[in-house]
Amino acid sequence: MMGYQPPPDDPLFSYNVQLETRIRKDHILRRIKQEIDFNFIYKEVSSTYGASGNVSLPPPVILKLMLLLVLYNVRSERELMETLPERLDWLWFLDYNIETPIPDHSVLSKARKRWGEEAFKRFFQAVVSRCVGAGLVRGDKIFVDSSLIQADASKDSLTTRLDLAYNEMEKRLEGDPRFSVNRRRVSSTDPDASIVRQGDNASLRYKTHRAVDEAHEVITAVEATTGIVDDGAKLADLIDAHKANTDMEATTVVADSKYGTVDNYLVCHDKKATAHIKPLADRIVPYRNDIFPQGRFIYDAASDTFTCPAGKAMKRKARIRDWIVYIAGTDVCLACSLKEQCTKAKTGRAVRRHVRHDVLAMMYARGRSKAAKRNLRVRQHLMERSFAQGVRFGMKKARWRRLWRVQIQEYLIASVQNIRILLKATKDRFAGIRNKAKNAGPARCLAALDRARLYSCLTIGVLLPRASRLCLFIPGA
Repeated sequence: MMGYQPPPDDPLFSYNVQLETRIRKDHILRRIKQEIDFNFIYKEVSSTYGASGNVSLPPPVILKLMLLLVLYNVRSERELMETLPERLDWLWFLDYNIETPIPDHSVLSKARKRWGEEAFKRFFQAVVSRCVGAGLVRGDKIFVDSSLIQADASKDSLTTRLDLAYNEMEKRLEGDPRFSVNRRRVSSTDPDASIVRQGDNASLRYKTHRAVDEAHEVITAVEATTGIVDDGAKLADLIDAHKANTDMEATTVVADSKYGTVDNYLVCHDKKATAHIKPLADRIVPYRNDIFPQGRFIYDAASDTFTCPAGKAMKRKARIRDWIVYIAGTDVCLACSLKEQCTKAKTGRAVRRHVRHDVLAMMYARGRSKAAKRNLRVRQHLMERSFAQGVRFGMKKARWRRLWRVQIQEYLIASVQNIRILLKATKDRFAGIRNKAKNAGPARCLAALDRARLYSCLTIGVLLPRASRLCLFIPGA
């Protein structure tokens, strides 16, 4: 016999509702709650609150709300709060019940302003530390790249810089001076955003820079900048951030030719890292292809001179920063029969040599090696995959305006991506142990599961040295 649903009769009081029983055991929020301790944020932001006044929303709840905003790519904070009463899993994740009052959406923007980006940086570092403790970071090889972010501002908001405060303009002028349009024009709604052309489209953008570990593609360093900041200018900062966040030295750095500058090669050498970076000079078309390249000029270390194709000696003339200039002399060059093939300058040909030429030659050779070519092929897919996963969480468009808020967004997105990697690795580890112990005795099976649960006790806010990580078994973890 067919059953019919009676008219709705919503009781005034419900005594048998328990959110714990309504959330499935393998729900992602349940697993995040098991793996991540959000209470560390109390200590991080305690200095931003006073001893009297209105009682704020607990900091762990605010951090969880921020995480939900990014994890589910909710369009706005207002929509997040409107959806919250309808989502039992979100309420349970926040340790709420169905009768808990829903906070106003403005508490999130106020908390961001109160905490600043440092609190979210600590959260990102804590998640990276958790991944290190779980053995998901090898640390010796990192891949570096950047991606543009669409700013939350229209081109219609562009105005001349004279219309805004002078001090504000000075801050923006710290970017790359090559882009003269950004020296003359600025957005009145988001002064930190830069006008960047990508293909035929010019728009206001930011840029995110990442360092990704090879083992499980954990993001170990992330930084947001204005859109006109050169990619290569952030390589040293990313290497330093990787070391600070993981307590591991990167011995191999892999990046494309945008990072293949002289300064970056020397930075990698000084940090004792091999630069698997294609030299920038390899993709730059020479300005003149009808004259002798510098490779035709032979350097003699004993006399510190070059010999030109005509056999004339070129002596040291001057030093410009880290480059030494050599010339044969105006009279010699003008009287040379090979002048038309050598230079078009009226003062003769000049060649230059870096003061650390031998180091650069060694680093260039490594950047063109077979191992470097293999790593560069891996980098192409690995970094694209990392950024593509970030797009799922809203990486391509800035949620908020101003650079410090975009930095917060990048910390949250990178943290979400790392948490998903952590959860997947933990799930695979438990599944593998269960399969291996399936036919074993009860004692061996319990011992195997206990060893797997050792990872669940690592404190999220503490980064332990690689050789001294301690784990304690937590029943029911």
